[in-house]
Amino acid sequence: MNMDADSKSEAVTGDFGEVVRVEASSSTPSVLIVCEHASNRIPQHLQSLGVTDDVAHSHVAWDPGALGVAQALLSRLPGVLVAGGVSRLVYDCNRPPEAASAVPEKSEIYQIPGNTGLSAKARGDRVAKVYDPFSETVSHQIATHAASLTAMVTVHSFTPVFHGEARSVELGVLHGKDDLLALDMLAKQPAPAPYTIRLNEPYSASDGVAHTLDKHGVANGLPNVMLEIRNDLIRQAAEQDAMAAFLAPWIDAALSDLTVAKGVS
Repeated sequence: MNMDADSKSEAVTGDFGEVVRVEASSSTPSVLIVCEHASNRIPQHLQSLGVTDDVAHSHVAWDPGALGVAQALLSRLPGVLVAGGVSRLVYDCNRPPEAASAVPEKSEIYQIPGNTGLSAKARGDRVAKVYDPFSETVSHQIATHAASLTAMVTVHSFTPVFHGEARSVELGVLHGKDDLLALDMLAKQPAPAPYTIRLNEPYSASDGVAHTLDKHGVANGLPNVMLEIRNDLIRQAAEQDAMAAFLAPWIDAALSDLTVAKGVS
């Protein structure tokens, strides 16, 4: 990693530019916050993957508002944040290399010409230069802070309308193989909640969205949860901050249950 002037921020850079950034609010973080789809940046040498500017700035290229929420959460919780620096159209860091959707030839209704007919070598280059450093950074943060970490929270956003259908859910609480934290959060949700909150909506593990949770959370015995936020609720910085202000004490309450269950006072 290349250390910035601010010792609390680090970046991994290479042929694809900055592929992952780490920010910390504590030297002994209790929460690992992960934002896989934080950026819509397509490295210049990939020539925009052949997509229009509209597509490159749409939700198919990243999770609008998710990074702002993740950073606002970091300011409220003792944590460390790992954020992706490349568009998920280049490589979706929440997918394993063997998944076709990791380097999509089509995303929703959009063809991605720069991903069509890639050779094994070209696809392997994406894995080696985007996915591997991202995954290794998450693993490194878990190993470095094993003594203090109590949970991993991944932050995503989703579009209000998908394939022509409006989505009524506003905030999804998702889990993979380990449902402990997700179910505890549902049990602890503030009442009355200002948002429509549902379990495993608008996606679930069967949609292939639990890769980070299972690979880095479950494999390390770290309780984990994915938060999916409807992106029309977090378009502006003030909305992102308000969402984090709602989420932070809710997450903290759930984490308190986990530490009590582990016998930590």
